[in-house]
Amino acid sequence: MRRSFLLAALFLAGLNSVAQTTPHDQGKAWTVADIWRAGGPTGRPPHDYLWSPDSGSVTYLSADSEHGQPDDVVTVNAANGAASVLVPETRLAAIYGVKNDERDRDHRARYGVSSYLWSPDSKHLIFDNTGTLWIYDLSKGTASEAAKTGAGSGDDPKFSPDGASVSFIRDHNLHVLSLDSKHDAALTDTTEATLLNGEVDWVYEEELGVRSNYFWAPDSKHIAYLQMDEATVPTYPITDWIPTHSTVDQQRYPQPGDPNPGARVGIVAANGGDTLWLHVPVSQHNDYIPRFGWLDSHHVWMEVLRRDHSHMELFFADTETGAVRSALKETANKFFDEAYDVHFLQHGQFLWSSWRDGNTHLYLYRYDANDPMTADATLARQLTHGDWEVLSVAGVDEKQGTVYYTSNETDPREEMLWQIGLDGNGKKMLSRFHGVHRITLSPDATHYVDSASSLMQPPAVSVCDMAGACTPFWNSHPLDGYKLVAPVMFAGKAVDGETLYGELLLPPDLHSTASVPLIVNPYGGPHAQTVRDEFGGQGFLFDQLLMQHGFAVLHVDNRGMGNRDRTFQEAAYRDFGPVQLQDQMAMVDQVLREYPQLDARRMGWWGWSWGGTFTLYAMTHSDRFVAGVCVAPVTNWRLYDSIYTERYLGLPDETQQTYQDDSVVNSAAHLHGNLLMVQGTGDDNVHMQNTIQMIQQFVTADVSYRLMLYPRKTHSIAGAPARTHLFNAILQQFETNLRPSAAGE
Repeated sequence: MRRSFLLAALFLAGLNSVAQTTPHDQGKAWTVADIWRAGGPTGRPPHDYLWSPDSGSVTYLSADSEHGQPDDVVTVNAANGAASVLVPETRLAAIYGVKNDERDRDHRARYGVSSYLWSPDSKHLIFDNTGTLWIYDLSKGTASEAAKTGAGSGDDPKFSPDGASVSFIRDHNLHVLSLDSKHDAALTDTTEATLLNGEVDWVYEEELGVRSNYFWAPDSKHIAYLQMDEATVPTYPITDWIPTHSTVDQQRYPQPGDPNPGARVGIVAANGGDTLWLHVPVSQHNDYIPRFGWLDSHHVWMEVLRRDHSHMELFFADTETGAVRSALKETANKFFDEAYDVHFLQHGQFLWSSWRDGNTHLYLYRYDANDPMTADATLARQLTHGDWEVLSVAGVDEKQGTVYYTSNETDPREEMLWQIGLDGNGKKMLSRFHGVHRITLSPDATHYVDSASSLMQPPAVSVCDMAGACTPFWNSHPLDGYKLVAPVMFAGKAVDGETLYGELLLPPDLHSTASVPLIVNPYGGPHAQTVRDEFGGQGFLFDQLLMQHGFAVLHVDNRGMGNRDRTFQEAAYRDFGPVQLQDQMAMVDQVLREYPQLDARRMGWWGWSWGGTFTLYAMTHSDRFVAGVCVAPVTNWRLYDSIYTERYLGLPDETQQTYQDDSVVNSAAHLHGNLLMVQGTGDDNVHMQNTIQMIQQFVTADVSYRLMLYPRKTHSIAGAPARTHLFNAILQQFETNLRPSAAGE
C-alpha cells in the first residue's frame, strides 16, 4: 500500500513538478496581470464532465489548447485515456453564428450548467446556445435546429429516456418536442410571469443546489415537475447604467422573514393533458421542496424541508391516484448541513445522508418496491462510521452492490475516493495519493474521472478504472521560471478544545524581528473549507505575489465552517461574527508568538462575500488591523436571502438581537483602519444595497472609506480585465497602508 502511494506521487510529480523556492531563489516576479490572464499561468483544468450514456467516453469543453482549441468539445476514451476533438468550436460557431452572451456564460460557470448534453443512444448531442437548441449528429458531423426557447441557461433541455423527444422551458412553461413529427407540445400554459413550471428560481438554485425542477418518468410517458409561485416574493432592482437609457432587471429575491416561493409537484402526460397535483403537506410560501424524482414509472418521491431548517420529511406518491404518504422523517437539533441529495437504487433501496451521529455518514434504507405506499421506509444499516465526514457520493455500482464516495477520513484537509459494499463490507480507499480528488463516475461505474491536486501540486486530470489504473489526459501548464514557496500547515485550538487548521505563507528571506506585515485572508462562513491539501489556483498565486512583496499571508478555518463534524459546524448557529473572530484572533496570536518576524502593528485583513463581511466585522470589533479590503460583503443580514440566512440565524422576528448584533452595518461607527470596499453593480447574490447601506452609516458617523465599483459585474467580478484591476487595487491597498512609514514607524 505505501509503495503504491509513493509510486503514484512520484509519477504525478514527474508530470508537472512545481519547484519550491529557497531563500535566495525567488524566480520570476509575479504580476497581477500574469496571474489573472485568461486561463491563468497553470491553465484552466477541464470541468463539468459529461459521460456518454454507454460509458465509453467522457467529454468536456476545452478551456485551453492542450487538446484542440478553447470551446472544442473534447472526448476521452474510457478504456485508454486517448483524448481527441469530438466537435470543433469552429463547426459550432458556423452553426450558431453567435456565442452565448457574457451573462449566460457567467451563469453556466457559476452553477455548473452545461451548454450541451448527450442523447440516450450516445449518437447525438444537443447544444443550447442563445435560446436555440441544436441536435448534432456525431456520425455525420451535422446539426439541425430543434427548437427556440427564447432563454439562455435556464431553459433546461433534456432528452426523454427513450430518446424520441426533447423537453425544455419556454416562457416559464414546460414544452416537449417530438423529434419525429417536430410537434411542439406545451404541457403547461400559464401566462403569469411569477408562475414557473419546471423552471428553477434564483433562491432554489443558489441555496438549495437545485439544477432542474422537472424529470421524465423512466418509461418516457409522464413528467414530474415543480411549479413555483413567486407572486408574493419581493423584488430587487438590478440596474445596468452602461446604456444611454439605463435598464432595470427586477429580481425575485426573498429576504429573511419574507414569503418564499410557493411550491407544488405535478404530474403531466408527455403528450399533454391536465396536471395531477400531488397534495404534499407543505406550508406554502414557507417550506421547501429541494429534491424530487421517480421511484418507478408510477411513483415519485419528494423531499420537504421545513422553513425552520430542522425538520425534513420524505414522501412517496402514486402518480395515478395522487395518494401521498410520509416515508421517512428526520429532525436536527439546530439545522441540516445542506445534504439534500437522496440516491434511489434498485430493489427498493436508497441512500440517505445524515449527521445524526455527529458526523455526516451514509445510511441505507429499504421500502416495498412492489407497493411503496404500504409502509414507511426502514433503516437497513448505517454504511459508514467514524469521526470523519462523507463529502460526496460519486455513484453506485448496483450490479456489484458497491457505493463509491469521497471522504476526509485520512485527514480533515483531504478528500479521497473510497468504496464500500451495500452490505457494509469491503470498505477500501481507491485514491492512490494524498490531496483532494474530484470524482466523476461513469454511468456503469467501471471508470471515473479524477481531477486531483495537492497543496504544491497543480491539478492533473486522469481517467481511471476501478482496479486503480489511471491515464492522465490533462496536466497543468509548467510554471517556467516561477518558484513557489510552500506554506506552513499548522493546527491550533479553539477555546472549546476544537482543533483549528491554518496555513501561513512567509517570505523566506525576512527573519528580522517585526520585519514582515501580516495579511489575514479568511472566508469564515458556513459550508466552506479553505485550508485544504489542494492547489489553490490563482488565489494561491496571488498569495505568492504578496509574499514576494514582503507580506505574510494567513488562512484559518474557524468554527462554523464546513467539512468538519456537526459540533464544529453548528458553531455558526445564531452566531455570525463573535465565535468566528475569536478563533481567527486565537490563531493570529499563535503565529505572532511562533514567528517573531511578523509585525503585530502592521496587520491587514481581506475577504470576499462572507469573507468580505468578516473583514468589516473584524475592523469594527478589533483595533488591531491597519488596513482591509472587503469584496461583495453582506452588511445587514436582513438584506441577504431567506434560505441561507434563516438556516443559521433563524427568523428575524424570533432572533432580532442576533440580527442586530451580527450585522456590521450597526457597527460602522467603530471602524478602525483604512478600508477599501469593492462591489459589482450587477451582483444578484449579495446586492449593492448592502454596500450602499454601509456607506450611509459611514457618512452618518463621519468615517472615511474608499469604494471601487465594477459595472455590470456579478458576485464573482469575473474576467481578466476586471480581476487584474481588482487585485492590483488590493495589492496597492496593502502596499500603501502596511509599509513601515504608513503604519506610523
